[in-house]
Amino acid sequence: MFEGFFYQEKGVFLQSLHPLAAVFYLGGLLVLTLLFTNPLYLLGLLLVILLCIAAVRGWETWETYFRLSLSMMILVIIINPLLVRTGETVIWWGPRLPVFGRLTVSLEAVCYGAAMSVRLLAVISIFCLYNLTVHPDKVLSLLARFASRSALVLSLATRMFPAMLRQMENIREVQAMRGVDFQAGTLKERLSRYAALMNILLLSSLEDSLEIAEAMQARAFGSGKRSCYRQDTWRPRDSLCLGGSLLALAVAVYGQAKGFSTFSFYPQLGYLIPGPMTVVVLIIILLALSVPVVLSWGWQRCPYIKAKI
Repeated sequence: MFEGFFYQEKGVFLQSLHPLAAVFYLGGLLVLTLLFTNPLYLLGLLLVILLCIAAVRGWETWETYFRLSLSMMILVIIINPLLVRTGETVIWWGPRLPVFGRLTVSLEAVCYGAAMSVRLLAVISIFCLYNLTVHPDKVLSLLARFASRSALVLSLATRMFPAMLRQMENIREVQAMRGVDFQAGTLKERLSRYAALMNILLLSSLEDSLEIAEAMQARAFGSGKRSCYRQDTWRPRDSLCLGGSLLALAVAVYGQAKGFSTFSFYPQLGYLIPGPMTVVVLIIILLALSVPVVLSWGWQRCPYIKAKI
């Protein structure tokens, strides 16, 4: 039930990237999403993110994230126009309320709430893409070069929750095969069944912790210099993706400094496309961020490209 929220190896292009290149690319997407307020730029970034999710075959997982974030998006769209009154284009006059005064809804507040809901969806989609693309152990192995003990603690902590969920599902299946019905009976009876399940889960977790401790002792953890079980190779595909991320960030900073990618909501809505440079900057950023998507398409369909990158 919760498998979609965790990393699953699928053998796709984005999962073959070096963890540093993948994290930098996803971090660049996150920075740009938080930087831009122009709705065109936010929609463009969301489109690139969705293309990456499609490239990693994660539509089903993203749909789960979308359903979870839909209620928050609706709340942002509804609450922002009711609380923010700095817009000049009032489209609805409401009744007077104690403390709050007269309710008004402005066009600027509605547009701002819609833009922020798109930003929220983009941010959540980036974290979804991270779970689909980056193996958590590979990321923590980068930190292990500087702080091995802290990286070990983080690795154990990040693996604990999904491991406990899998164990709980296995225990429930075993209990169900023995005739235990967790949905039947009164509330007290169901709670007692779940209490027994949690007791078994706790004992199983303690046994797993002892096994991990024995494995660490058998491998002489902490007795000397740390060795690497697996080393990730930096390949041309990583350089191309990293270069695209750097280009997108550089152009975004230039666009923000020159005002090409900015947009004002208050007190009146600004021009969505104030000049041709707005479109030029947007196209360059989207093309630079689309490098992993294009390489993924070629990696799947052209053996020559797959061999070269």
